[in-house]
Amino acid sequence: MSGAMSGVRHRWPAALALVAALLGLTFGALSSLDYIQHLDRQVHDVHCSYVPGLGAEPSADNACRVAMYSPYAAIFRDRFWGGVPISLFAVGAFGFFAAFALYLLLGGRSAPRRALLFLAVFATTPLLASILMGTISALKLGHFCKTCVGIYVSSALLAVGALAAWVQSRREAAAPPRYGAPPPAPRAGSGAVPPTLIEDPERTAVDREPTFRPDGPFWLVPLWALALGVFASVPALLYVSALPSYTNYLGSCGKLEKPAETTGALIHVPPARGAVQPATLFVDPLCPTCKALHQRLATEGVMDKLDLTVVLFPLDSDCNWMLDRAVHPGSCLVSKAILCSDHRAMQVLEWAYDRQDDILTAARAGAGLANVHAMIRERWPGLETCMESKETKLRLDHMLRYIINNHLQVSTPQMFLGETRLCDEDTDMGLSYTVRRLAPLTRSSQ
Repeated sequence: MSGAMSGVRHRWPAALALVAALLGLTFGALSSLDYIQHLDRQVHDVHCSYVPGLGAEPSADNACRVAMYSPYAAIFRDRFWGGVPISLFAVGAFGFFAAFALYLLLGGRSAPRRALLFLAVFATTPLLASILMGTISALKLGHFCKTCVGIYVSSALLAVGALAAWVQSRREAAAPPRYGAPPPAPRAGSGAVPPTLIEDPERTAVDREPTFRPDGPFWLVPLWALALGVFASVPALLYVSALPSYTNYLGSCGKLEKPAETTGALIHVPPARGAVQPATLFVDPLCPTCKALHQRLATEGVMDKLDLTVVLFPLDSDCNWMLDRAVHPGSCLVSKAILCSDHRAMQVLEWAYDRQDDILTAARAGAGLANVHAMIRERWPGLETCMESKETKLRLDHMLRYIINNHLQVSTPQMFLGETRLCDEDTDMGLSYTVRRLAPLTRSSQ
């Protein structure tokens, strides 16, 4: 009984590391599967639950979908459509640590001490990556994806198990021999056998394990490190090798039929760093998808590469005669405020994006548009006269007429590079890839 208890005590860290690695492998695989499903350029449900495999949600604004569309979910986005999801590296790494923890669990005290040191050092790497991604989620995205949290927790448990195994091995090394001090060496020719080497049939398999762990050869450490690198890289390499070609999809979603606008109604944003690639963006300042696109353009460095023209497209029946009801009430007022801001137009647009939920809530409250007026007046004083003028109304009408003349859908956002419309799928996961191929002039200006 005491042998069994001793076995449990010295094996639990490896067991914890194994469970943590399998849990992280599951969450990483689910996240990768969600990403891979979207390679067909369609919208699919995504897993967003603390329970692995539970909670596939179709909604467009759940935290896991937002995280998946964010520029932080993948690398090499400009080289591959959608990029290479970071979760694939987690799948490979957790797969390696699961196999390594199983080796330590089955090996017991026969596993070399260097194996425990290797695990204690390298098993903290998923935790460090989780801390980095968690910080990005908190500071950049403002929320946490539940599947991502599952990976964070798995990484923490793996680190705890690995460090506990190493601490335990250090204690074992400092402890006295389990079966007493070694006896004196037998006299030559006596034929005596040291008592500690006599096999006792009553001892359990755990009792018969070596009292002390072997150190093991040093060359095992770089070999294991190489194996970890291979495990972490193989899923991503297989993913890249299986990616389909997206060339035929680019530029297949239409063009601006009449790109010229003669009244000067559109908002031209002065290009940064000498960008020469013209682009036109149709947005509603209270549209959540427009806000998300704007954030991606800024975060992925695309905004600075464009000579941008902004066309306001408020989905609000208060000024938009294409609608019989307001999709985003208050959008007309905010659009007028943007038009009246001259060189601060983008600042007001970004303010509207930042306060989007508050503005929509105010517009739907009892006082309605008066609340939105008050919010604009408080943050951007001095615009009231301009917002109520006939000139501003006429300028917004010209923008809406420009949309009609180009036979655009009543939908936001819509983005054009030159005269070529970006497909909706290419404005989220495939943004950097599409811009790089449809806007080659941006590369010469870097």
